Amino acid sequence: MNPTIDTTSVQDESTSNFIHQIIDEEQKPGGRTHGQKIHTRFPPEPNGLLHIGHAKAICLDFGTAEKYGGLCNLRMDDTNPVKEDEAFVRAIKEDIHWLGFDWGDRFFHASDYFEKMYEAALHLIRHGKAYVDDQTAEEIRESRGDFNRPGTESPYRDRSVEENLDLFQRMRAGEFKDGEKTLRAKIDMASGNMNMRDPVIYRIAHKPHHMTGTKWCIYPMYDFAHPLEDAFEGINYSLCTVEFEAHRPLYNWVIEETQVENKPRQIEFARLNMTYTVMSKRKLRYLVEEGLVDGWDDPRLPTLIGMRRRGYTPQAIRNFIEAVGVSKTDSIVDFQYLEYFVRDDLNQHAPRVMGVLDPVKLVIDNFPEDETVVCTIKNHPKDESMGTHQVPFGKEVWIDRDDFMVDPPKKYFRLFPGNEVRLMNAFVVKCTSYETDENSQVTCVHADYDPDSRGGNPADGRKIKGTIHWVPVKEGIECQVNLYDKLFTVENPDGDDRDYTELINPDSLKVLKSCYVEPYLAQEGRKQVQFMRKGFFIEDTKSTADHRIFNEIVSLRDSYKVK
Repeated sequence: MNPTIDTTSVQDESTSNFIHQIIDEEQKPGGRTHGQKIHTRFPPEPNGLLHIGHAKAICLDFGTAEKYGGLCNLRMDDTNPVKEDEAFVRAIKEDIHWLGFDWGDRFFHASDYFEKMYEAALHLIRHGKAYVDDQTAEEIRESRGDFNRPGTESPYRDRSVEENLDLFQRMRAGEFKDGEKTLRAKIDMASGNMNMRDPVIYRIAHKPHHMTGTKWCIYPMYDFAHPLEDAFEGINYSLCTVEFEAHRPLYNWVIEETQVENKPRQIEFARLNMTYTVMSKRKLRYLVEEGLVDGWDDPRLPTLIGMRRRGYTPQAIRNFIEAVGVSKTDSIVDFQYLEYFVRDDLNQHAPRVMGVLDPVKLVIDNFPEDETVVCTIKNHPKDESMGTHQVPFGKEVWIDRDDFMVDPPKKYFRLFPGNEVRLMNAFVVKCTSYETDENSQVTCVHADYDPDSRGGNPADGRKIKGTIHWVPVKEGIECQVNLYDKLFTVENPDGDDRDYTELINPDSLKVLKSCYVEPYLAQEGRKQVQFMRKGFFIEDTKSTADHRIFNEIVSLRDSYKVK
């Protein structure tokens, strides 16, 4: 069943989510965690980078700890050495700090507990709760049955405790090849929950681990390792997404049968899905590794590093996550909803500057040849504390091509032959003529200015209907501008029968060359700004002094309304 599209729900900040309601009840006298400090954890796998879906989990895990004056651990779930990398660990830390959260001295790895996990596995074997299986992965998969038929017990299920202990210790010693043997929990091959049909809890993998090197050649499976990690760290609330709900009986089984002292509780919440993108780390990794996007930090991706490169602010993301709320029901949130919060945050803090994306030269014929006038622009129209900056104005300026028309339609108030417009914060100019090339493309527009209209206001009080922005030709900075659209052409690429890579929007990136921005940006570096009348932009991380690049963050136009 595909989730529904949810574009309007906003959670009331004063309303506690259902997880906090559970915690409130269990914190009362006689409750499970009465008198205990609330302790959560965020447990990413270091096999890729975090995305906006992880941001929801980060905000919930760290936010819950903050709300109750508790603790939140950061733990790398590094139980699979095949795809994990220390570079991902560093990037994950940076993402969490960027969002505004910190784990203090509570940074751990699943690999910190490999010895204790091994001892827990031995405990299960000694109590007849685990056995070494010689079946292949394919044979195990076939013998587990399906939802319509029970599984078939392994012919090795009734091995003696002594034999299982010997084989498992020899597995650790490296006597067997990858896939030759596994350790399985002995639970119930007829269970209606497939996860309880003697799941594999250890496999052989002769692969070096980024933390432990070649010390281990057997590694615990996630469903065995995760509850033990929570227990070892004193976690009392293990918050995870709803796909782990069916795994909860196994989580609880591991906790009970290994007889660990701490008894954490797993609570599931709906994951964050968004339109026109994919949230699967596997799919994102494929896009990156196949060169279909410009790395993990491609601004079109939902990765946090991509959003940071694009210019999204952590506050906007946190506001968005809070508004989406926490529930048990899966839904797909409109990507425009996130853009609404990005636009709202930037509108309060981004300085206003002028940028011309499709330039045509405007020559002011009656302006003195060597004269320059300094025009003052407010950095923010409503926040005087943000100050002002100055832009030189001279005989030649760049204007946007769509701000001039030879034969305009009715109610077109910008520049056309015989019409007056206000050059923003400068002067009023009147179009006198224009030049074209052999293809009738306008190459230059000519105008006269009104010397008595300094600041854009005519001395005689006549009304000017149109105002356009501009950039000085002499002092303007030539640059490249990247405009972004949705990464996929369909709303729900995961729900489409076609290969998701076939649904990539060929127009998701539009590169504009020879654009111009005002000299204010020469020294500003990587900072969000508003190109007046265009949108919000930020200098790209790959921009250089010789080749300036600005990324569109979000447009100004917003038809999306929060109800």
